Amino acid sequence: MSRHFRRREFLQASAAIAAIQVLPSAVQASSANAMLRTAHIGVGGMGSSDLSSVSSHPKVEVAALCDVELARLKSAKARHPHAKEFRDFREMISSMGDKIDAVVVSTPDHTHAPAAMTALMNGKPVYCQKPLTHEVFEARQLRLVAESKKLPTQMGIQVHSDSRYRRAVAIIRSGAIGKVSEVHAWSFKNWGYDGGPIKGEHKAPDTLQWDLWLGTAATRPYVPTVYDPGQWRKLVDFGTGTLGDMGVHIFDTPYDALQLTAPKWAKTTCRTPTGIGHPENNVVQYEFPPTKYTTKSLIWTWYDGPKNAPPNAEVVGLPAGNKLPSQGSFFVGEEGMLLLPHVGEAKLFPEKKFRDYKRPEVASANHYHQWVDACMGNGQTSASFSYAGPLTEALLLGVIANRFPDTKLEWDAENLTVTNVSDANKLLKRKYREGFEVKGL
Repeated sequence: MSRHFRRREFLQASAAIAAIQVLPSAVQASSANAMLRTAHIGVGGMGSSDLSSVSSHPKVEVAALCDVELARLKSAKARHPHAKEFRDFREMISSMGDKIDAVVVSTPDHTHAPAAMTALMNGKPVYCQKPLTHEVFEARQLRLVAESKKLPTQMGIQVHSDSRYRRAVAIIRSGAIGKVSEVHAWSFKNWGYDGGPIKGEHKAPDTLQWDLWLGTAATRPYVPTVYDPGQWRKLVDFGTGTLGDMGVHIFDTPYDALQLTAPKWAKTTCRTPTGIGHPENNVVQYEFPPTKYTTKSLIWTWYDGPKNAPPNAEVVGLPAGNKLPSQGSFFVGEEGMLLLPHVGEAKLFPEKKFRDYKRPEVASANHYHQWVDACMGNGQTSASFSYAGPLTEALLLGVIANRFPDTKLEWDAENLTVTNVSDANKLLKRKYREGFEVKGL
């Protein structure tokens, strides 16, 4: 907690704001001349890109900027000199009140849910980077609250709106390759850490508010280059590994195209868990219940890390002589196969059969502007929390399976319970650090 903003003051201010929020201010601000006043939590790295993309909409006015690292905050402020600056997102949302209409969350994974839920509970539509949350329980709660408050939301899976991905969805749903029995998906990236305990203790730079960066996670010493910037993705307390980072992009199109729901089970082949970092190499398998686009069941296999990805073409059933891209997905249907590179046009097999196939004409959409328009009362988002929540839950079950190698985790999605491994249920929801509790989570 910021020493300048006591917890009691924060809770009192939050309660006052919640009491006066009858309708989301962004929905109220949908007249022809209105501007959507946005607040941005995390403005470095991907946050900087999100800030540029959202603010490129002609109806957006950047009203507030928040980052725990001063240099990133000042860089964003230089681009948006009229925006107010904050280090603590809770203080920003509380003090700005009805001076902001919508919130963009671009923080490390472990802060996605706390920041997004704080905004939702105060009646603000939210754009949140992927993966939606760090834990399964958080994903469920964000979806439920967003739906109950009828707030426009969007998860930051920008390729979801790319014409190449939308065309692949249309091809699958057209029945061109028949009902799908298998999906293979992979990323060569290594957002894992197989090393031992992180040692050392250093004074955090004066420009970094380390306690606020840790947020809901347990207190620990600052160690340069280990956590920030970027390396947090490798560590179980902050990130979700390659599966959570790239998997959410690559899972998205098959999950959407096949209209999948919750998996029946997940099982991972990887090294023994350390409790510190995600494994550097994983093979994760799921079984999903049938839909109208699949056979009686669907087996989904994910491969990541330098040893596993991409898999051999023969393993996924690709005809000899073909090579898989470093990231992508492969659909095995009863009438053919589809290879979708990340990011590229789909390829259909057998090539001779589909030589004259006429591909659907599908246009791209601006993923960010789609959300802004929805906040202004125009149209809907395509990756709202109603979609992103279940997708994230399924993905994160595989991340949990990394902690129980070679064990099939049987999943009861309705009750958010692993039915056969009780210890796995402890990883569905974490206890937030004292002083960083969030209503709704």
